[in-house]
Amino acid sequence: MQRRNILTLFFILFLLIEGTKAQEKINLSYKQPATEWTEALPVGNGSLGAMIYGGVSQEHIQFNEETLWRGQPHDYSNKDAGDYLNEIRLLLTEGKQMEAQKLAQQEFMSEPLQQVHYQPFGDIYIDFKNHDNYTNYKRELNLNNAIGSVSYTVEGVEYKREVLSSFPDQIIAVNLTSSKSKALNFDLWLDAIHEDKAVKTNGSTQTLEVKVKDGALRGVSTLRVETNGTIKTVGGKLQISKASKATIYLTAATNYIDFEDVSGEPEKMVPEILTKVASTNFKAVKEKHISDYQSLYNRFEISFGDNGKSKNPTDQRISDFSSDPNDPQLVALYVAYARYLTLASSRPGTKPATLQGIWNDKLTPPWFSSYTTNINLEMNYWPVEMYNLSECHEPLFDLIEDLSITGAKVAKAHYNAEGWIAHHNIDIWRGAAPVNASHHGIWLGGAAWLSTHIWEHYLFTQDKVFLKEKYRLIQEAALFYSQYLYKDPKTGYLISSPSNSPEIGGLVAGPTMDHQIIRALFNISVEAAEILDVDAAFSNDIKALIPKIAPNKIGKYGQLQEWMEDNDDPENHHRHVSHLWAVHPGNEINYEDTPDLMNAAKQSLEYRGDNGTGWSLAWKINFWSRFRDGDHAYKLLHNLLSPAERADGKEGGGSYPNLFDAHPPFQIDGNFGGASGILEMILQSHLDKIELLPALPMALPEGRVSGIVARGGFELSFSWEEGQLKGVSVLSKSGLPCVLKYNDKTIEFKTEAGKTYHFDGLLNEK
Repeated sequence: MQRRNILTLFFILFLLIEGTKAQEKINLSYKQPATEWTEALPVGNGSLGAMIYGGVSQEHIQFNEETLWRGQPHDYSNKDAGDYLNEIRLLLTEGKQMEAQKLAQQEFMSEPLQQVHYQPFGDIYIDFKNHDNYTNYKRELNLNNAIGSVSYTVEGVEYKREVLSSFPDQIIAVNLTSSKSKALNFDLWLDAIHEDKAVKTNGSTQTLEVKVKDGALRGVSTLRVETNGTIKTVGGKLQISKASKATIYLTAATNYIDFEDVSGEPEKMVPEILTKVASTNFKAVKEKHISDYQSLYNRFEISFGDNGKSKNPTDQRISDFSSDPNDPQLVALYVAYARYLTLASSRPGTKPATLQGIWNDKLTPPWFSSYTTNINLEMNYWPVEMYNLSECHEPLFDLIEDLSITGAKVAKAHYNAEGWIAHHNIDIWRGAAPVNASHHGIWLGGAAWLSTHIWEHYLFTQDKVFLKEKYRLIQEAALFYSQYLYKDPKTGYLISSPSNSPEIGGLVAGPTMDHQIIRALFNISVEAAEILDVDAAFSNDIKALIPKIAPNKIGKYGQLQEWMEDNDDPENHHRHVSHLWAVHPGNEINYEDTPDLMNAAKQSLEYRGDNGTGWSLAWKINFWSRFRDGDHAYKLLHNLLSPAERADGKEGGGSYPNLFDAHPPFQIDGNFGGASGILEMILQSHLDKIELLPALPMALPEGRVSGIVARGGFELSFSWEEGQLKGVSVLSKSGLPCVLKYNDKTIEFKTEAGKTYHFDGLLNEK
């Protein structure tokens, strides 16, 4: 036994050493510049994002600032909508769906009917003369230090540039060098696709001013060049000559303060930010950026082994994966990339990641590049706790705080209820009313689903101070649904009406998804109140409502019913599978407590099929992981990591050459949801225990992970070989009892906060 323990420790040490080596190779790499936006490489610091094309004769860096949107402070609620609620409900009860939808469209929707678009900010252009004939081209995004780089050789001179978006300095920095003295010559300028724009040049700086169309927001961006060459202005461009190095610092800001205030002064903010880096140099900026980034990124590491394909360019690997999904390092890279994108698009103090994260190059982006709460926004945050970036959850909590204000107005105006509500789409002005069309815009799950993220953060961190601070949001959401639920005249159950099952079936009474989420919210509200020892009377009232809510039902095809009526169509292959919410991200339906419902949910998923858009494939990977069918989950991962060839808008997701998820077009939720599904293959903790390798696919027979987090405040490191667990370490952060399960063996042990516990592959303590 002693020899076995020594060998196990040696193996873990070997993996750690090898992991350090492998970590140096975590990057996206290419042999040619980007020609399309979805080939460019993203950098970001939560508020400033940029896409690097890596051109030779001309570099193009398209950039965004998170608060540049159309529109202006606005209350989207319809003050007369509540007058029609009962009539809409009656029409639905009588089976008059079309009449209900028509009335709702006319009288119940937001004012105005549509929200507004997230906007691109501007573009940096750098022209290099006589660089047409080049060799040794290399373009990379290093995930270990969050730096994009381009290098190539022209006439024996090596040219290199690095691009980063610094969180501590709040700038984008572009550093250019040449291996030969005075060989670096380029023209530099700013531009934008906005109609209302102006560019001003002053010495070594250039400033871009933009004003959004149809809105109150304006933006200011300034770049400054530092170089050992000469700078002059020629034709509105900065011309840098006879340099061997040059650094471009850029920052941007708008007049947005919050969803009610646009009195900001970007023309003052921008020079103040640039002044702070005026006394430093690129080396110091880079070191500060890397230190800040790695303090978060290095908490977690994952590997599934490397069969040598990691040496190939990333676009080639994606293409090859479609025919031969045997590239385990690409799967690990996908998780690492998701963590990178989280850090780049959602930092404490910034806004949450939109449908496109923080990156957008269009004045009218798909789906407004907004926050869609019937799956997509929440999916952006599914993996943050598990892959040890808990503080990156904070921007979502800030948004929930805002929605509790605007959503309270909607609750009162539309539903004659207290508390707060959010519907399926939200913009920067925090519009919480139903938008676009009644047949899919009147969806009631937003407040409940978002509130579960507060609870999940507590479950992973065991932070009671946080729970106490945010409890009001949970309680007020529960208050709304307690008053909104409607007694169905046909069944006597409490149901959600009017609503819909996203985005299928039209306006209905009693969609299954709503009831699952509301039950989850009520249970959370009750449990949170007990933990905090508050609101006993309200908690008892909520507890009494739970068994009165319409239950999950199994239909005539053996499926989990999507609606109150048994009218599911097994030939329907719609991308939404919303009625399986209680399987994932919920946990009401599971093999231990509700095996019949779990089998029915699985039947529903089989009927719905394996095709889908990018985020739909990602959700299905999570479902199949919860079904403990890792091979089926990997089959869908195969689709998700294959090329996004169907860029015509038709269903069929995949990945673009830069590994962005394809709806198509680009939506970032699939990146995050796919990473969540991969993690669910190797660890699950949603049933009051930590299950190791619960859905490990045959395609990933070996691997290791360190820094993965489980509910209850536990951080784990473990490895496996030939599909079998080799050893596991559990760090207890909260001191709670731990239940650990692998295959048929379960152990339970008490823990002390701050102490690490070690077990071998048979869960014997070492």
